Amino acid sequence: MKSLRVVFMGTPDFAVPCLEALLAAGHEVAAVITQPDRPRGRGRKLSFSPVKACAVEHGLEVLQPEKIKTPEFEQVLQELAPDVMVVVAFGQILSPAILAIPPLGCVNVHAPLLPYYRGAAPIHWAVMQGEEKTGVTTMYMDEGLDTGDMILKKEIAISKDASTGEIHDQLMQEGAVLLQETLALIADGKAPRTKQDHAVSTYAPLLKADIEQLDWTRSAQELHNRIRGLSPWPGAYCRCAGGRLKGWKSRVCEEAAAVGAIPGRIARLSAEGFVVETGDGLLELLEVQPENKRRMKASECACGYSLQPGDRLV
Repeated sequence: MKSLRVVFMGTPDFAVPCLEALLAAGHEVAAVITQPDRPRGRGRKLSFSPVKACAVEHGLEVLQPEKIKTPEFEQVLQELAPDVMVVVAFGQILSPAILAIPPLGCVNVHAPLLPYYRGAAPIHWAVMQGEEKTGVTTMYMDEGLDTGDMILKKEIAISKDASTGEIHDQLMQEGAVLLQETLALIADGKAPRTKQDHAVSTYAPLLKADIEQLDWTRSAQELHNRIRGLSPWPGAYCRCAGGRLKGWKSRVCEEAAAVGAIPGRIARLSAEGFVVETGDGLLELLEVQPENKRRMKASECACGYSLQPGDRLV
């Protein structure tokens, strides 16, 4: 396979395996572009992005522009003379002038399967919507939001209890493998281009705070999907004993709710947690986190907070 000169753009941990895959395949990484260092943690110390940490470890040149769409930085990219640019969860939108720089195009690794769930939070929304499958797509970037021609896809199943975090970690690895295959095809001049069907596309917007609160009038299945879809970040919550109670793991009960069920009422305690009545069915909470406390088994929470059947979650 022909080695390509690549400029890599990425920021979070999702992008790290893709950068490592480029190096493992023998491509020349001319530079790594990532977001500026940000204050993180309780001490608010400036910290590297995961991609920067990986690049530094491998001795790669790192560039961190506050804004990539400037004439000055466009000139920097021109001088790097990449064959191709690879963009994985970078965090800034590329201008038409930047998209036109590499002769072999700008390639994006996007989870999940296009044309569905375009946008900022595709894995979260796929899990929250109860999808049974998802995947990762490589595509040629254009001026739209995840609208470019598709190159390759890899599909995976979403199990009924899988969280966003678990799917994220699986797609992170699948995306790196797919990127290697994609660049091999591009280098050989054999990469396919498949137009997206824009008529069936869906959008996965940024998560807003109001989506985090559980609405017990919804069905047990919807609530279960919301809990696992918002795990490990930002977390779904309800209110219990005057404070927030985050739900991290749950299970839809097979038995039906009793006649006269009240959404949000604790129906019974269980060996692993406690069972809550919903708008349709019963939901067992298995792992929770009371406000200002650590994550714990829901059974431990029920004991520590003296929860009883009949108590209400709101």
